Amino acid sequence: MKKIKKLLAMACTLTVSMGILVGCGSSQTTNDKKVTLDIFQFKVEAKDALEKAAKTYMDENKNVTINIQTVGGGQDYGAALRSKFASGEEPAIYNIGGPQDALDWKDKLEDLSKESWVSQAYDGTLGAVTMDGKILGMPFDLEGYGFIYNKNVFKKAGIDPSSIKTYGDLNKAVQTLDSKKGDLGLESVFALPGKETWVTGLHLSNVAFSNEFKDGVAAFNSKTLDFKYNDGMKKLLDLQIKYAYKPDGTDKSINSVDYSTQVEQKFSLGKVAIIQQGNWVYGSIEGVDKDLAQNVGILPMPIDGVKEGSIPVGVPMYWSVNSSKDDATKKAAKDFLNWLYTSDKGKDMIVHDFKFIPALKGYDADNLQPADPLSKDIISYSKDGKTMPWVFMGYPTGWGQNKLGADIQKFISGEINWDTLVNNAKTEWQNARK
Repeated sequence: MKKIKKLLAMACTLTVSMGILVGCGSSQTTNDKKVTLDIFQFKVEAKDALEKAAKTYMDENKNVTINIQTVGGGQDYGAALRSKFASGEEPAIYNIGGPQDALDWKDKLEDLSKESWVSQAYDGTLGAVTMDGKILGMPFDLEGYGFIYNKNVFKKAGIDPSSIKTYGDLNKAVQTLDSKKGDLGLESVFALPGKETWVTGLHLSNVAFSNEFKDGVAAFNSKTLDFKYNDGMKKLLDLQIKYAYKPDGTDKSINSVDYSTQVEQKFSLGKVAIIQQGNWVYGSIEGVDKDLAQNVGILPMPIDGVKEGSIPVGVPMYWSVNSSKDDATKKAAKDFLNWLYTSDKGKDMIVHDFKFIPALKGYDADNLQPADPLSKDIISYSKDGKTMPWVFMGYPTGWGQNKLGADIQKFISGEINWDTLVNNAKTEWQNARK
């Protein structure tokens, strides 16, 4: 035993002398260079889990200090990130979305091509952040979204969710729910968060554009927008508007409904039966009602003329490392991300604390399978080939939220008609691509 301890101590001393930032426990010396990692990240739902992971990592790596700032939950992360860099307080680790972000931030993105996790990435997850042969981002996780529904409410209403594949199927189910909402204890069938332009301008529109473009890279490379499936998208939006929770009884008031109202105050309290969201809401629902959280599922967001019975599945964001930082900081940043996603302790946190569906291989053990029903549904859709890509990552910068999303708000409030919205979308896309 003494020989083993001596060897371990020698190994730790060697790694420190070589400048390798690893956790050596109590054997770590005070000669390690102190490194501070400022992380600027978008996922509000992962805030607590990330802070827990950072604390665990710092306990094992006394020379590393990690500061985390989270901006999301309705705020424009992209705008906040630009302000952060402009202020001179550049983070060491931050998030980018896809090909457009990779282009916008290429001068501030470290090449991660040689990192060990790259070989473990699932096919198709790195193309959106690969530029000039360099991999510029590490995938956060895999997420899927659609219409989250309350299984107990559907059962009481006599609706079989597995039968809902087309727009006609959905429309029929919604009318049934509306006719019985008094008996079901519902205020309305839907809660549509009109205030959140990412829900409408990015996620809702993706259902239409994922059938126009092959993937986010194709959208990024397209100079024009046909908006081929705008009629189907309008019908899906109109359905939500008609049967939505309206704070003052008017369509316009839908635009005051935010994420918290939709997810926590209405759906999680059983006041509405359906919301357009993804598996990231599970933690919020569980925080309000643990029983309800175990009785939720995901339905498709069907529009006429597109792939039926499918949900959008993709990588929501990528971790990136600031190439402008010094070598020690960049290495510490890479080491932390590697630890979080590839160490046994980190992988356990990714699944059970973050409640992520990993975008990397190596999470096959039974105890690392996601426990929540929304993630299980997404895995089931994926195995059955019932998915569509996330193409909104290839939209022009700001177009989805600030242009299309803002016009959807105007459409909801009656300020513009649908034809104007479609024409604006096409024109603004083309102008952004010049």
